[in-house]
Order: sequence, then structure tokens, then C-alpha cells
Amino acid sequence: MKFSYNWIRELVRDLDVEPRELMRLITIKTAECEGVELTGAHFERVVAARVLSVEPIADSHNVKAVVDAGGLGRRTVVCGAPNCRAGIVTAYVPSGTALEGRVIEKRVVSGVESDGMLASAAELGINRDQEGILELDGVEPGARLPRLAADSIIEVDNKSLTHRPDLWGHHGMAREVAAITGKQLRDPVNTELVPAASPVYGVDIRDLQLCPRYSALVVANVKVGPSPLWFQQRLQAVGLNPINNIVDITNFVMAELAQPMHAFDADKLRGDTIIVRGAEEGERMLALNGEWYELTPSALVIADREGPIALAGVIGGWDSAISDTTTRIVFESANFHAASIRRTSSRLKLRTDASMRFEKAQDPVNTLRGLARAVALLELVAPDARIAGGLSDMAAPPRTTAPIELPMDWLVRKLGRPIAPGEVRRILEALEFGVSEPAQGVFSVRVPSWRATKDISIKDDLVEEIGRMEGYATIPPTPPLVPAVPASDNPRLRFFRSLRRMCAAQGFDEVYNYSFLSEEDVRRFGLAPEDHIRVTNPISVEQGLLRRTLIPGLWKNIQENGKHFASFRLFEVGFEIHKRAGSLPEEAPHLAAAMYSRQGGTETLFEVKRLAECLMPGCELRPAQARQYEHPSRAAEVWWRGEAAGRMFEFHPNYVETGRAVVLDIDLAVVERLAPADVKYKAVRRYPESAFDLSVVAGQRALVGDIGRQIHSLGGPYLEQVEFLRQYEGAPLPEGVKSVSFRITVAAADHTLSNEEVTAVRDGIISGMRASGYDLRV
Repeated sequence: MKFSYNWIRELVRDLDVEPRELMRLITIKTAECEGVELTGAHFERVVAARVLSVEPIADSHNVKAVVDAGGLGRRTVVCGAPNCRAGIVTAYVPSGTALEGRVIEKRVVSGVESDGMLASAAELGINRDQEGILELDGVEPGARLPRLAADSIIEVDNKSLTHRPDLWGHHGMAREVAAITGKQLRDPVNTELVPAASPVYGVDIRDLQLCPRYSALVVANVKVGPSPLWFQQRLQAVGLNPINNIVDITNFVMAELAQPMHAFDADKLRGDTIIVRGAEEGERMLALNGEWYELTPSALVIADREGPIALAGVIGGWDSAISDTTTRIVFESANFHAASIRRTSSRLKLRTDASMRFEKAQDPVNTLRGLARAVALLELVAPDARIAGGLSDMAAPPRTTAPIELPMDWLVRKLGRPIAPGEVRRILEALEFGVSEPAQGVFSVRVPSWRATKDISIKDDLVEEIGRMEGYATIPPTPPLVPAVPASDNPRLRFFRSLRRMCAAQGFDEVYNYSFLSEEDVRRFGLAPEDHIRVTNPISVEQGLLRRTLIPGLWKNIQENGKHFASFRLFEVGFEIHKRAGSLPEEAPHLAAAMYSRQGGTETLFEVKRLAECLMPGCELRPAQARQYEHPSRAAEVWWRGEAAGRMFEFHPNYVETGRAVVLDIDLAVVERLAPADVKYKAVRRYPESAFDLSVVAGQRALVGDIGRQIHSLGGPYLEQVEFLRQYEGAPLPEGVKSVSFRITVAAADHTLSNEEVTAVRDGIISGMRASGYDLRV
């Protein structure tokens, strides 16, 4: 947001603070400034000059012009502008003048020495017209260009003004400057200029919540043309493009009072009533930027009898635009609901200077002030124009805000330093708050309308006003006199941290995925989109659903990393989000780990199984019906302490075309619930253990886990561990069977087992297995 120093000086009487110092004060006490830029310094040297003669230059599009520059005498200038002709008065830039970042010097152009230059309005920074040199009326040669002067533009960071709708105009910033410097604020508005006669147009607001106020005024005998040069320069300096005198008035009011306005060609309106309503389904409008916009009922429009003439708070319509033939206009000054304008602007991807201000929640009182200021400006830029009829105005009942009670003792405690009651009153009244003292040491503060829409509502807000005006640097920094209490321990976070450390220790790298999925992701894994929670306003169509499983995200990680690495291990600790009837969604914590190998091999399965055993010692794998994305013969449920805690599977070859990827998906809520609360100490074994191997011959489809559990049940009290070693198929074994080898470890807590005791355990297992129908290779 750009602010003109000259403009602020006109609104603050006797302001004598230099621009850079003013920028520093505004940054410290109001909003962050990004810098000061000097503009228009060349106007100190630029003068009017009459073109006396023009001669073509051979083999060039330029001409040789002799000009009378008054006190500077006659000068010869080479000019390429198409409108350079004898008799016109234009702007002459003498040699040695800095213009547009360069210094104008005497130089030879097209074989002719050129002393200075004749400038266009764009080159002088008055407007954006580059079609030809500036043409002046009523200015004598040698005279300075009227009311054009150097200015300093202070640029303020827009984010600093988000909560301050009043600061989106020069008058609001001038109010701040007056309070900061102790000067007097001048109000440029005289509301008595708005006549109290019968209005020409009626106003019909269909929803006063979306449009709390709409004011309009008809002006006749209008002659559309360019604004005075100083008027154009002022708009151009703050980033607004001069168009014509009528449109420039609306932009001037917006820049000064933060009240966006619009002007309609009254002769192009149909009917005698201006309607503010929601757009109808299928309605469309051609806007001033030449674009057609498809409207929805959520968009607010300004309409006449036959259809929309403007998109409320955003942009005007082409069909009612001001043109060179316009003689009668309707000035519109309205107030709209901030969120409604923001939604419309975002949906249409159309942000304008007006919409940015309306999004900040403007003051409804300002609509009448905007019209009154426009009437005063008409005297300057369209002196023959006359008001026709009176004010058209419709408004919701004014919103009343209760005064805020501000106790001095509370204020001092909050502020962190003593402050005199008189100083508090001075600051608040300088900012135009109403202040009274109903009781000793207690102020009653009335918030002005321009600060009550989005900014000031509680006494804590008033502390900020006083603190920033006093200067936060005046508050001595002291540590808080509050006992520091350590945060309570969170068992779940501690569990998650230990889980992450364990996965990392097993060589797995952690990944983080978004909690959002697309419908394509969901259907790819055989899930139904309707079972997922849909995001109301997703960042993109790829993130429209909340995930019910971590597997799609992990699968994408495998796909991407598989392009660059032959093997890797990944894990994610995150939440599945499930619908829950009549309540908030359930967030279920899960661990999803994957191991990928481009070479394949069964070792991948055993490595992932080992990760599950690290998390859940003694867990078992039980065959399960494979899901759509799981390998038909390599899918299992993970059981621990009598409950299903998750799944382990290999991705179907259709999902991972090169290599093999094994996944472990564990419900951490189950693990957390079943994990023992206390870890008990177990003494180190004092006596050695013994081990022997057994090979069990079983059917080809027999489960290794079932065989291992059978051995474990036969081992007796000395059995310590049954460990799977390998399995073998082929000669000399008959077809359809396999040999599964285990290592059995036995030990006693109070003595070293003898050979006889170890042999007894071994024989017991062999006889028990044979009794169960197994053959053993011993």
C-alpha cells in the first residue's frame, strides 16, 4: 500500500516531520513500512515550452524542433513524438535533469544536437500515456507545470494493515500520523454538500447482511475528459491509473477515505431502481476488463431492471461504463460483507483495489462521506457538473457497540509500566476514541465506527493502542513472575518417539505424507470414496479426501524411490482418519513400514517380520485373505497377545512391477493398549544353554508357524526358544513335501543341563511330532 507524503501533509496541519523519519515512526507505532521512494523531483526543473518550428530530419522518423522555454531561452530539441507540431505548448526537460533513472544531457541525435527533451505524461510520471508529448493549456512558456511537485511515497506492508480497514486510505493514515506527532487532523469531507432532496433512483437491498448500506447520487451536465495533471499525478504516484475525470474521482475517494466507489452511466441504466441481490443461476456479466464472468447465487451483484450492472465490491460492468459521450452519471458508494466479497473474488480469481478494501470490513458510515467527498472533487475536475435530486440511501440499522471499561490499575499491570491517566486520555482522544471517566481510575471508552468493524472490541485491544503510541521500547523487559511448571508427561508421545527410534535402529528411514488423498488414490486400493471424509475446500483435486489408511502414501514413496535406489526401507507414523457417527472423526495412529528390493528374495519378508517382533515380542503371523493390492499368497494378519494388531503383506506385482515390496501396517492403539505397563527385570542367566537342530518333513502348504508352535508345545519346562532356520524342497524328498529346519534352545535356571536331560527334551519333541503325523529327518 502506497501513501503520498504530500497528501498526508495536506491532511495533518503543520506536519514538519521529514519523510524518512515519518516512515520510522509509522513502522514503530502503526504498521511496517518497506521504504520511501522520492518521485517527481524533476518537476523542480521542468517548464512549459512553446514549439516554434518543426523540421523533418532526413532518413529519420525524428524531427528538429525549436522551442521557446521562456526564461531558459530558445532551445533546439530532437523529438520523435507524432504530435510534435508548431504552436503547441508542451513540457520541456532541460539538460542536466534526472528523469526515469537517467540524466538528460546534450547529445547528437540523427545528426542534430539536442539540448534537453520534450516529454510525454508517462515519462514525467503523470499518467501512463506514451502516445505523444504532453500538451498543455493555459500555461505560459518558462512557467513551472501547475501544482506538479516532488513527492515521497511511503510504502507500507499490506499484511500490517489486514486488521485496520481505516488505514487503507490516506485519511486513516493521517489520523495515525496526527496522533503520533501531536498535530491536528484535517477532515476533507463536508457532508453538507450532499443535498436533501428527493432521490432520482430508488435502492432495493435484498439482503442487508450482505450489503449493510448502499448510497447513490445522480450528477447531470457531466463532461467526461482528462483530470487536471496534478490530480492524475497524485493517483499515479500511489499506484492508481488515471482514466478520466469521473473514474479518477472514484479512485481518489478510495485512496483518501478507503471507501471504494463506482460510477455508472445513468443513461445506460434500465428502470428507476438500483437492486442489490444475489446473482441468479446461470447469470453472466461482461466486466470492465473485457472478460465475461459466469456468476453463481453466492455472488452479490448490483442490478437494474434487466440484469447485473456490476459485480458488487469487485468490478463494474461494461454495459454501464463511463464513456466519452456520458453526460449523466450515478455515483455508487456502498458497504458489503467482507467474507462475501472475498469468496467471490477468490472464486473468480479477480482481486481489485476495491475488493481488497472491502475484504477488510469497511465502515458503513463511510458511504455517505465518500459521496460528499466526490461532490467536492467535482468542483475541481468537472466544474460544470450539477447534482440531480438527492441522496438514494438504504441501510441496515446502525450497529451499536457498548463502551469498553478500562480500569487504570489493570491497564498499568497489563502494560508493564506506569502511565498517567491524562496521557491515556490524550492518546485515545488523539486516535478519536470517545473517553469519559464514570468512576475514579476507570475510563469508559467509545470505539469509533471505523475501528469497530474488525479491530477494537475488548479492553486488551485498547492496551495495544496505548502501548504502541507510547512506544514498546519504553516498557522495561522483566521476566514473568510466574512459577515455571514442567509440562506433564505425555505417554503417547513418549511411545511414538521410542517407536521412531526403534524403526531407525533397524535401518528404516522415516517419511511424512499428507493426510489427503484423491478419489483416484482411493479407488486404486479398492476403497470407496464415500467412506472417506471429504475436504470442503481442498488445496487441489489431488487432496480432496482424508486418508483412511497410510498405504497409498507409502506406495507412492516406493514408486518414486524405486526409480533411484535398488533397495531401501521406509516407515511412517501417522493417523488414519475415520468417520464417526454423531461425533468428530476418529484419528487412529498407525505404523506403516515398507522394505523394497529390486532383486527380490524372501529375506525381505523376514526383515519386515523382524521389525514387527521388535515392536511386539512374540507376535505371530496368521494367513489372511489377500486384499486387492496384496500378493495372493503373501498376506497375513499380525496377532499379538490374542488380538489382531495389523497386517503384513507383499504388494501385488501389478502395484510394484520391478522388485518386491513388503509392508507392515500396525494399529498402534492396539499395541499401546496391549503393551505391558511395567518392564520387569530378569536376571542374566548364570548357566549355559544347549541347542540342537531338527528338520520336520511336512506338506508343501503346511505353515512354518504352525509347526513351530507344535514344537514349542512339546518342549517342556526347559525349552527356551524355537528358531526357524530354513526350508528345503527337492530330492531326495518326494514331490509335494518340504523339510523345515528349526533350532531348539534349552536351558535351566538353576543348573547346567546334562546330556541326558537335553536328549530327553529332544526325544520328547520327536515322538510328539511323529504322533501328530509329522516325519522328522534326524
